[in-house]
Order: sequence, then C-alpha cells, then structure tokens
Amino acid sequence: MQNLVYFVFIVSLSVFAQKKVKGVFIDSTKLKVASVFGIDTFETLYYTTKDYTFHKKTKDTTITYTNFQLGEVTTANAFNPLKINLFYKDFNTVVILDNRLAEVSKVDFNVVQPYKNVSFVSTGFDNTLWLFNQDMQQLELYDYKTNTTRLKTVPIQSEVLDLKSDYNNCYMLTERYLYIYNYFGSLINKFENNGYTDMAFSKANLILKKENELSILTKNSNEIWPIALPNLLISQFLVTNETLYIYHLEILREYHLKLD
Repeated sequence: MQNLVYFVFIVSLSVFAQKKVKGVFIDSTKLKVASVFGIDTFETLYYTTKDYTFHKKTKDTTITYTNFQLGEVTTANAFNPLKINLFYKDFNTVVILDNRLAEVSKVDFNVVQPYKNVSFVSTGFDNTLWLFNQDMQQLELYDYKTNTTRLKTVPIQSEVLDLKSDYNNCYMLTERYLYIYNYFGSLINKFENNGYTDMAFSKANLILKKENELSILTKNSNEIWPIALPNLLISQFLVTNETLYIYHLEILREYHLKLD
C-alpha cells in the first residue's frame, strides 16, 4: 500500500512537471511605431510614434493626442478605455484621456501636496491610480479627483521594475519578488523573482519576461509556467486574454496561448 502511494505521488509529480503553455502562431503585421502600449479584444491598437504622438487605431479610424510640453510617453494604460492614463515620467505627470483622447484630467505630482516622486503608474478602480512613490518606497492607491491617497502599502525593500493592474488586483515586480495586492491594498500572493524584468497583463493572465523568454502566471494560480515560443527577439510584448503579441523590428506577431 505504501509503495502504491509513492507510485501515485511520483506519477502525479511527473504529470505536474510536464505541464506547459505553447504559443501557437496566428498572424504577423508590419507596424512602424515607437512603442506599443495595448491591444484590446476589438483589436484597437494603442501606440506612440517618434514625434511623441499617442495613437488609438481601430479598423476604421485613427485618433491622436500629443502634448509636446511633456514630451515622450513613458507608459500608457488603456485597461479602462474611458479613462486612459498616460504617464510622463520625466515630468512626474499623468494625463487622463477619454475614449476620444480628449484630456479630462492632468495630475502634476510636482505641485501635489504632499509632493510625490512617482516612478510607476497603473489604472485603479473608479478615479484612482496605482502609483509607486519612489521617495517613500511605497505603493499607493491615489484618487486623482480628490487628491487623496486611499491606501499605502508597507515600504518595499528592493528596486521596483514594473507595475500592472486592473480593477481588482495590482501586480508589482521588484528585483526580489513579484507582489500581488487586492484593491484594499492587502498582499494576497508573493513569488520569488527568478530573473524577471518586465510584465504584461490582461484580465486572467500575467506574462513575465526573463532575458528573451516569456512565462505565464494565470489568475488564481500559484505556479509560473514557461511559454514555448519560436526563438525570436522580443522588444515589447502584450497580452489580451489568451492572445500574446510580440513586437520586434517593426513586426507585430500574434500567438494563441495554448495549455498542453
């Protein structure tokens, strides 16, 4: 009986270890842009060009937003297409746009009291932004309508590399750990960082980049799995549901994420 238990355990462990995710090629598109920031389920494309212009491109139209005073967009988050946020790190400023890319709000953290030196920004629920306060070494949920901080986490002890979020969770990648917080600011999961430097996130899937390889953490999972992909260089990567996008040398490649 004991031998049977060991056999079942070993077989289960073997099956568990063989689990993997495969990227199945779908299509590629020629695309000459400075940075790609998002692709939604309707294939709306959000990107910037070298003239610092932010673009929202659908199948029928392309609309743009430019702020020459602020220069280059560091990050853009279109998770909520009605409240798109553009972060200009060099000027410590966030601009909120509506779905027509009209400016509806602007937050200059240089004049906010108390002053905030912000290094990362991502979308929160309602009128909030997740932001990392570099001076305080804290993740904050900031309400830009009322200029109030709804919550703060405990100080982070290692360098922050990336920040991604949706209405429910915030994912913060540091040199030592990947932290996952709920919208109350409570830490709900924590993973050791084994060399990951960047992230992409969409609803159910978090994609992590290590050198020139990608891995996936699915929602409510405690395991990070490698993604089997062709040997190619990755300048930028995005994920929308089960679709992975990889951008390099003016080619946007599309893959379906398939669990084997």
